[in-house]
Amino acid sequence: EVQMTITDSQGRARERRMIILRRDQADTDSLENRAYWSEQKYYVYFRRPADLNRTVFMVWKHLESDDDRWLYLPSLDLVRRISATDKRNSFVGSDFFYEDVSGRNIDLDVHELEETTDVYYVVKSTPKDPDNVEFAWYRSYIHKDSFIPVQIDFYKGGGDKYREAKALKVETIDGYPTVTRAQMSSLESGSSTIMEYLSVDYDVGLPDDIFTERYLRRAPREYLR
Repeated sequence: EVQMTITDSQGRARERRMIILRRDQADTDSLENRAYWSEQKYYVYFRRPADLNRTVFMVWKHLESDDDRWLYLPSLDLVRRISATDKRNSFVGSDFFYEDVSGRNIDLDVHELEETTDVYYVVKSTPKDPDNVEFAWYRSYIHKDSFIPVQIDFYKGGGDKYREAKALKVETIDGYPTVTRAQMSSLESGSSTIMEYLSVDYDVGLPDDIFTERYLRRAPREYLR
């Protein structure tokens, strides 16, 4: 369960409330006995405000191809595919982009380890296809113990930073390091958005068929309580 608070440059706030379901398909590295996610599926169900109630955003993440994304608009009873060119657009009016919510495929960028500190790996990432994104590169500060990127700074071609993502709070839940409070800031507009995870549960047995188009119109209510 997630609460999103969008604050503009004048200090005016708007809120969103949603449930995020995620199913991971794991590959296991037998040498290290660690699980790596090969495929992920997301189902984001909006409860508030009233004009977004029952709106659904669904993602199938792929390693070898572009992700598939759908948006269901209940007021129009319309299912819309979100194209690869739209993934860098605002997610329901927030400072997060669609791609920020579901994650960016690491194979889309060239990564360079710039620095290793006592706490972080500092990695510079440059897009392989710069025509498909609005940034020239981004820098990630990845925590050495949890491997969570606790800050990501996005830069324009001239070297100006214009977006900043931060993990404000990380908790260990059921043995998993989990970001429970995150912020995305637009340095150009002065607006920012905080996503606060009010409750998190792992290994709840989500069936795979939830993440199909039929459930965009008919929400799986037993998993949204």
